[in-house]
Amino acid sequence: MFKKNLLLTVFLFIVISIHASDNDTIRVLTIGNSFSEDAVENNLYDLGKTDNIVFIIGNMFIGGCSLEKHWNNATNNNAVYSYRKINAKGIKTVTANEKLSEAIADEKWDYISLQQNSGNSGIIESYFPYLSNLLSYVKAHATNPKVKYVFHETWAYQSNSTHKDFGKYDKSQTVMYKAIIKSVKQATKKVGIHIIIPSGTAIQNGRNSSIGDHFCRDTYHLSLGLGRYTAACTWFERLSGKSVIGNQFIPSNVSAEQAKIAQKAAHYAIKRPYKITPIF
Repeated sequence: MFKKNLLLTVFLFIVISIHASDNDTIRVLTIGNSFSEDAVENNLYDLGKTDNIVFIIGNMFIGGCSLEKHWNNATNNNAVYSYRKINAKGIKTVTANEKLSEAIADEKWDYISLQQNSGNSGIIESYFPYLSNLLSYVKAHATNPKVKYVFHETWAYQSNSTHKDFGKYDKSQTVMYKAIIKSVKQATKKVGIHIIIPSGTAIQNGRNSSIGDHFCRDTYHLSLGLGRYTAACTWFERLSGKSVIGNQFIPSNVSAEQAKIAQKAAHYAIKRPYKITPIF
């Protein structure tokens, strides 16, 4: 009887340990471009590790890739992606010539994220029918029956941006930000995506602080320090459900004061994803 009870205790301990481990692991795949690279390939894993959460992160990357191009790649099963993956130990690998179907099946992803390319992010007509078609494709290939679908709300360009698509928004950061918000609201409501990662609002919050409009490195991609950290803080809080304020991970290229602003910018973006909150 003692041996039976001992074996049962050991078995239950193993089951509980595995379950706890699963609860502390978040698997997220982004189907994106350089804006998803900025948001999840840097800092997100470390923010999680500091708070005892393991992030397994995949990013299906093609620079400037639009929803239309993602859909064309999916329907033709094109092996054209750079698949960047950060495993449970924080080790990053890059696999060339990957197919969407292969990356989707690579893990039992908890979250799969979609996004529009930056130049079309505020043009609602550019989302359809590609977002609907792509979401259906991803659902058909996902291996986790409990997977949740996410839309990444990206950021407006810097006020003095030289990006060729800035003219679509009268070269106005405010016009572009409002257009992104409107388009994301409409598109996600239409396809039934209920989880928004408001990186764009977090960056806009940060711009309304003492830092000002200094979150980009080339007027549209995020800066390697503060910009990327702010976006990662936003992803961390939205996916983990834990406030990022007070998280002890700060990259070496971000000051303690900047980190406080970035964390607040992300936190208030989660609370109010479609409204700018000035940070003091």
